[in-house]
Amino acid sequence: MTKYREILRLSNLGLSQQNIADSCGVSKKTVNRVLKKAKELNISWPLDANDTNEVLAEKLFPSASKSVASNKRMPDFAYIRKELLRNGVSKKLLWTEYMEDCRANGEEPLMYSQFCYHIQQDEQKHRATMHINRKPGEQVEVDWAGGPAVIIDPDTGEIIKAYIFVGVMTYSQYAYVEAFLDMKQKSWIHAHVHMYEYFGGVARILVPDNCKTAVIHNGGFKDQQINETYQEMAEHYGTAIIPARVRSPKDKPNAEGTVGNISTWITAALRNEQFFSLAELNRAIRDKLELFNQRLFQKKEGSRRSLFLGEEKPLLAPLPATRFELSDWKTATVQFNYHISVDGMLYSVPYEYIKKKVDVRVTDTTVEIFYNHNRIASHRRLKGRTGQYRTITEHMPEDHQKYLEWNGDRFRKWAERIGISTYTVVNAILTSKSVEQQTYRSCMGLLKLAEKYSEAKLEAACKKALSFTASPSYKSIKNILVTGADKLVTASDDAATTTHKARGITRGADYYRR
Repeated sequence: MTKYREILRLSNLGLSQQNIADSCGVSKKTVNRVLKKAKELNISWPLDANDTNEVLAEKLFPSASKSVASNKRMPDFAYIRKELLRNGVSKKLLWTEYMEDCRANGEEPLMYSQFCYHIQQDEQKHRATMHINRKPGEQVEVDWAGGPAVIIDPDTGEIIKAYIFVGVMTYSQYAYVEAFLDMKQKSWIHAHVHMYEYFGGVARILVPDNCKTAVIHNGGFKDQQINETYQEMAEHYGTAIIPARVRSPKDKPNAEGTVGNISTWITAALRNEQFFSLAELNRAIRDKLELFNQRLFQKKEGSRRSLFLGEEKPLLAPLPATRFELSDWKTATVQFNYHISVDGMLYSVPYEYIKKKVDVRVTDTTVEIFYNHNRIASHRRLKGRTGQYRTITEHMPEDHQKYLEWNGDRFRKWAERIGISTYTVVNAILTSKSVEQQTYRSCMGLLKLAEKYSEAKLEAACKKALSFTASPSYKSIKNILVTGADKLVTASDDAATTTHKARGITRGADYYRR
């Protein structure tokens, strides 16, 4: 607003109109117009204390302000604020639409300069900020710093970007900084885990930005969707996630401000140094971080570190007994062998869930299986060659569990009841593999042949196979039975033949008499 009081005061001191204009930041024409109007209305210095610039404006130029207010339609500021957030929408476009609407309704519109002036005044009202007093240990703000650091590949000389994570305690402004090769979920979670360990405790509230690794959707407090893994981490550490509003950096001013300071005192301070690994860069960052936290405040006593240790750290919640493990969620279908496949390994599930779709939570050490949000199985994660099985006996049907009761001695006793040749073949099969359990299916199949062909023929087939080799296989015994079962001479057949020959078919004395 024009400084009417100052113009009249300086005029009373005898300054020229040009000097008054330079001092008050207005044109010489404005000064001349104000002094002329004041002379007409007999208004001079000294003025009453109640004669503010607003009051003088009403006294000196009442018609101008009233005519604008009464004759010209003011724009819809709420609608304009909303429309300016949309891509491609400008003040010029909105003014054109405003002009057309005024003409259609027979109203007098504001000119473009006045239109922009009133919009600017409305924007200033909504830019009002409020200082919020933070409680010690209550809140930590996190974000990625804008400018990345660089690492040089020692083998190729390639320049690799390293992204800077920043976490700040809002009360003391005590900071944590670490570099990562990307800004993906794994790096985001590890950054938080390392930050809490650096602070030695957990703040009650966690304020992140709206990156996808933290917030999948943010439509305000009524419509928020936190990233599932991020939510798990918050539950593990006993903290609450309250994301900053979209496009509202003032919701986390400490992180935003510290990002700028980090860029100056850490990233820029290391600009002339070369780093050939991420670990080397983080060691240098940690050294600079300690100096940054110990640097004294300019406008108050102490440092970030002293304020954090003295007032904030004692109020932090303790760290949990175990470090949070990053997990991946997958979906799998239970196979007919009551196992699911995870990264090439197979884990058992209770057989009742065959053909059901289950959710699988995978960490570095465990595999947990859920059905309808209830955990139905848990295994230690398998490592090494693919195709390994981890099976819990209780997950198997009863008839499958009985199969596990078999062992080498039981197979030998079963074979011994059939015959010595069968026993010899079974023993040879059991000792043919380095792991005895690998031969159980062959032994079971061999002994089951007795049910189809009889024990006597199985014994004969084993005897015949042993005449060819000392280590016959299940397949060779089966082939003998399939191709020549009717030709096999069993021990009982030999006995019957011997008895028949004892009775004789020799010629008697009567034959020779003839």
